[in-house]
Amino acid sequence: MGRFLGWASIVILILATAILALYIRSPIEPIVFDPPKSGSLTGEFAANERLAGLAIYMQNRGTGPEDIVKGPAGYFYTGYQDGRIVRFSVSEGRVVEGSIRAFVNTGGRPLGMQFDGAGNLIVADAFKGLLSVSPSGEISTLVDYADDSTLRFIDDVDIADDGTIWFSDASGRFGLHDYIYDIVEASATGRLLSYTPASGQNKVHLSGLYFANGVALGPEDSWVLVNETGASRVTRLWLKGPKAGVKDTFIDGLPGMPDNITFNGVDTFWLAMPALRSSEMDALASYPFIRKLLGGLPSSLLVPKSQLGFALGLDLNGKVTFNLQSHSGIYHTVTSVNEYDGYIWLGSLAMPSVAALPLPVTQ
Repeated sequence: MGRFLGWASIVILILATAILALYIRSPIEPIVFDPPKSGSLTGEFAANERLAGLAIYMQNRGTGPEDIVKGPAGYFYTGYQDGRIVRFSVSEGRVVEGSIRAFVNTGGRPLGMQFDGAGNLIVADAFKGLLSVSPSGEISTLVDYADDSTLRFIDDVDIADDGTIWFSDASGRFGLHDYIYDIVEASATGRLLSYTPASGQNKVHLSGLYFANGVALGPEDSWVLVNETGASRVTRLWLKGPKAGVKDTFIDGLPGMPDNITFNGVDTFWLAMPALRSSEMDALASYPFIRKLLGGLPSSLLVPKSQLGFALGLDLNGKVTFNLQSHSGIYHTVTSVNEYDGYIWLGSLAMPSVAALPLPVTQ
């Protein structure tokens, strides 16, 4: 009995030491949260293989082409994990391989991108801030982290007709390398901001967002959408008309965690879904101490692994009009969907390629 108690004491001591080490190492301060109502892959989100026919281009040119945009001169652009932004031509929905050229290297991590009215590429760079790249490749910093200590993680961008630049600050607590801690912490410190080029001023429009991610302006810039990745919903802020200044929900109950969102300028918002929602994390919503211990683990162990390719098309009322999936792993961790000239172009934080698919018929 004495030997058993001795071994039991050693095991208890080891466990206590491990728990203490995790607690001390953990950078997060979790709170109790109410898990959002999350849909399953049934009904309008039913599992399918409608992405299975996509074509993959620019294989092994770089890792993580997160966003893909078309410029005013007809070239396409995408940004990679190593800071490069490359330019390429497209013919009938196919990348012209010989056209691929280096454009610039921001020295950071380019994420969401959009062109302004003067032909400058506006870049949400996770490490460098909000950047403007001229047609000749000259980089200017519009919003510098060093000048605003409240900014931590600029993620996506869209531009209004009047030149106002709308962008998201995903988390007030964590940056790109450890973003998953924000999801686990659930403290909702994300924000939606605008930048006015004429004055050089930022303005915070929404705060308390659960990992603010993709940004897209609606028809006639009457409202702006921002994805709340951690809440599996898209939030809308009205900018014009009798509802100006009102915040409401565009769509919620998503089965996944939305990343970027784009508007095709007519009738469809494209929503990228890199991963399904974690039922395990939702089950721990009322147990902040356990989530505190999880925060002591390397962030790479907490990032959900997914082989799912998933994109949704939403109409102007937030109703699902396209449900595009692939469970084969052919193209997964989709972070952006952009529609150009009868095709949709997919980007991914994880893939070493971009992908394209002829625009599907409405389901």
